[in-house]
Amino acid sequence: MGDVQTYIVTYKDGASSSAAGALIQGAGGQLVYNYSQIGVVIARSNRSDFAANVSTAKGVEAAVATAKFATSLGEDKLGGTDATDAAVPPGTPVTDADTFSPLQWDMRQINVPEAHAITGGSPSVVVGDIDTGLDFTHPDLASNYDAADSANCITGVATPLLPGNDGNGHGTHTAGTIAAAANGIGIVGVAPNVKIAGIKAGTDEGGFFFPEAVVCAFMWAGTHHINVTNNSYFADPWYFNCKNDAEQRAIWMAESRAINFAQSNGVLVVAAMGNFDDDLAHPTQDVISPDTGPGVPRRVTNACAVVPVEVSGVIGVSADGNLRIRSFYSNYGVGVTQVVAPGGDSILQRTAEAPNGRVLSTWSSTAPQNCVRKLFDGVALYCYVQGTSMASPHVAGLAALIESQGTTSPGAVAARIANTATPIPCPSDVTPWDPFPSTSNGAGPSCQGGAGYNSWYGHGQVNAVAAVS
Repeated sequence: MGDVQTYIVTYKDGASSSAAGALIQGAGGQLVYNYSQIGVVIARSNRSDFAANVSTAKGVEAAVATAKFATSLGEDKLGGTDATDAAVPPGTPVTDADTFSPLQWDMRQINVPEAHAITGGSPSVVVGDIDTGLDFTHPDLASNYDAADSANCITGVATPLLPGNDGNGHGTHTAGTIAAAANGIGIVGVAPNVKIAGIKAGTDEGGFFFPEAVVCAFMWAGTHHINVTNNSYFADPWYFNCKNDAEQRAIWMAESRAINFAQSNGVLVVAAMGNFDDDLAHPTQDVISPDTGPGVPRRVTNACAVVPVEVSGVIGVSADGNLRIRSFYSNYGVGVTQVVAPGGDSILQRTAEAPNGRVLSTWSSTAPQNCVRKLFDGVALYCYVQGTSMASPHVAGLAALIESQGTTSPGAVAARIANTATPIPCPSDVTPWDPFPSTSNGAGPSCQGGAGYNSWYGHGQVNAVAAVS
C-alpha cells in the first residue's frame, strides 16, 4: 500500500473498455471515468501493483501513474524584472476605446481594431479556453461567460466551474485576449462579442497540466458545442514525450486520441509552441523533464513530440514582439509553426509602443500575487505577461471572428488564417539570446524556409482585418 495515485489506462485500438469498472475494482482501484469513445480510462489506487495488474488485462495497452508527469507553464520566467445574446447580433462592429486600449500594442500590430469595424464576433460562437480556469466575475469577461459549456477537469472528470477557480491567473489572462468585452473598461479582446467557456485543466500552483485533466478537457470540448479551443500549455508527461518509451507512449496515445475526438466533432484546436527557444522539428535534448521534480537530461529525437501542438491538425502558434521578430524564447519548427502572433519580448523588443515588451490582459482576482506587472482600472485587475501562451489566444480569437462570419469548418478556418497572414521572411542575421538549456545542445537557433513559409513564422503574422474582409 502507498499514497493514492491517479492512473491513465489506455486500451488497444479496437478494444472495448466497457468492462473497465470491474477490472479497476478487481485490481484494487477506483474508477474515476471511462472515456469509452476513445478507449481511455481514468482510475485511482493506492496499491503499488495496480498498474502492473491492470496492464496484463486483455485489451489493455498500458496503465501509467500520472502524478509525476506534467509540465509547468513557465510563463514570464523568461528574463526581465520588470451584453446579452439578443443585444449583440452576429457581425456587430465594435470600437477599441476601453480604458487600456491605448496599451494594447499587440492588437494594433495584427490590425484587430480595423477588423472590429467589420465585426466583433457572434455570441453563437463559443471558444473553450483550456487553461488554469477563468475568473468569470471579472467585469471584462462576465458578459461573455458561457457557464453551460464551462467545466473543471482537474480530477479527470468534468464538474461545474465554481467561483474563485483560477488561483493561478494564466487562464484569465488568455481568456481576456480572446474575448474581453468592448464595454468601456479595461481592454478589448480579439473577439469581444463571442462566448468564452473556461475549461480548467491546469493546477493553481505551478500551472501543471496532468494527463487526466487534458483528456477530460478535450472530451468535454468534443461533446459540447465548442467551436475553438485555445491551448496555452504543454500536456505531456515530459516536455518532449517520446513514443518509443512505453509509459510516455501511453500518455501520448490518451491525449492525442482525445484531441482527435474533439477535432472530429468540429473543434478547431489552437496551441502555443512553447518557450524554450527549441526547434520542435529537430529536437536534440531535454534537460527540464519531468517538471514536477529534478530534470533528467536525455537525448531526444523526432520520435519525441509535444502535446498538443504536434498533434495533427492543431494550429501551432509562435510568438513575436513589437519589432515583428521572433520572441527570444519562442519555439519554432518546420511543419509545426503555422502562424506567428504577438506574445511579447521583454528583452530584445522593448519599444516606445511596448515599453515593457509584454502583453496586457485580464487577471484573476484570486491570483494577484502571481502578477509582477499589474494595472488596476478602479474596477478590475489586469496584468502584463509574455510567452507563446499570449500569442496563441490571439489566433483562437481570430478563428472565432472567422467562424462568426459563417465559415465553420475547422479546415477552412485554418486555411483562412494561414492564407491571410502577412509573410515574414527569415532574418538575414540570426543573433541568438543566451541559449536555453534544452536548445539543440547549446547551438544557436536557425530559421529554415522562404518568405511564404518558414520555421520561425510559419505562413506569417496573423492579419485580423484581412481574415474577416
